[in-house]
Amino acid sequence: SFFFFDISASSKFSLGVLVLLAFLMVLLSLVTILGNILVILAFILDRNLRHPSNYFFLNLAVSDFAVGVFCMPLYIPYALTGKWHLGRGICKLWLVMDYLLCTASVFNIVLISYDRFLSVTKAVSYRAQQGITSNPAIKMVAIWVFAFLLYCPAILFWEHVAGHSVVAADQCYAEFLHNWYFLLCASALEFFVPLLLVTYFNMHIFHNIQRRQRRGSTRDCEPARGSSLSWRFCGLPRPGASSPPSEAEDGVSFPMKAKKESLVTDCSSPSRNNSVIPENDFSVSFCAKTRSKLQQDKKRAKSLAIIVCVFAICWAPYSLLMIIRGVCQGKCIPNSLYEATFWLLWINSSLNPFLYPLCHVKFRMAFLKILCPKKFATLRLSSF
Repeated sequence: SFFFFDISASSKFSLGVLVLLAFLMVLLSLVTILGNILVILAFILDRNLRHPSNYFFLNLAVSDFAVGVFCMPLYIPYALTGKWHLGRGICKLWLVMDYLLCTASVFNIVLISYDRFLSVTKAVSYRAQQGITSNPAIKMVAIWVFAFLLYCPAILFWEHVAGHSVVAADQCYAEFLHNWYFLLCASALEFFVPLLLVTYFNMHIFHNIQRRQRRGSTRDCEPARGSSLSWRFCGLPRPGASSPPSEAEDGVSFPMKAKKESLVTDCSSPSRNNSVIPENDFSVSFCAKTRSKLQQDKKRAKSLAIIVCVFAICWAPYSLLMIIRGVCQGKCIPNSLYEATFWLLWINSSLNPFLYPLCHVKFRMAFLKILCPKKFATLRLSSF
């Protein structure tokens, strides 16, 4: 109780409001920490999650976890009292970590969207790349390097280049906070360009899925007699028909030679009189797998769209107000409104772990295995 009375003496809030705000801030920090620990533990304990593309979710969880364990706790006393009591060195460290982690979180969302874009629209080349040249560690490290270069050099060296500091001794914010043209350029790279990229990726994903749905609705997948069976359900031209190369089901263009080779290996079983023997089980299985892949892509596309929408809602107010605040030197935007958008930005790190189960059934099973091992064992036994 002495702690709250001591803070309230130097705070603009009443004691009741102060207690409520402190409780909500600490709760948000705990939710962020525990939620992202759950994601990290899921990767450690469940080998099924260790797919190359899922490591990007792990990278996102690490950055969000660090926000909850470092950035939020150090900022809570500053937000409640309006004064920084931890010294200049800790202030610089906090600023570097805060800008680095939040920017890395955004870049990870872009990388996840790009990875989903490739897996849906260029499935064949994507699978080939996963087995040959893909190295998620390089992309994950690159995310952190780019995130560091965007803000951190300016945080560390701005006052040395300018020759003086504009930040008071009891305050802690970046020296460039009122430099609107730097904020405009940095915000474009941190939020507006990533938002355009993830929107572009998602639009193409949904367009690809809709095109595949239209093709599937006009194609008869039931077994048929004669040589037309395999050519029809594979979506390829009949033997002897002249048609230009077209896009495959996964959106990847193949040369005609590759198509002709795939006709023999995947889609047909020629007999002596050059007719195709219908393989009913094979055709039904093929169509079932195609439909299953389409449904899986639809679910992942919807879940990714939710993550992107949450990202836009949480980041847009802060990014816009930061630029406006820089233009008017902080005089046209109430500080309380700016503080609210600042916490909204951090809420994104708290929500991300709860959005993971929407992205993949393996996440749901991994979380269930950690939180409810008995229920997980029951479900696993019932599936056999």
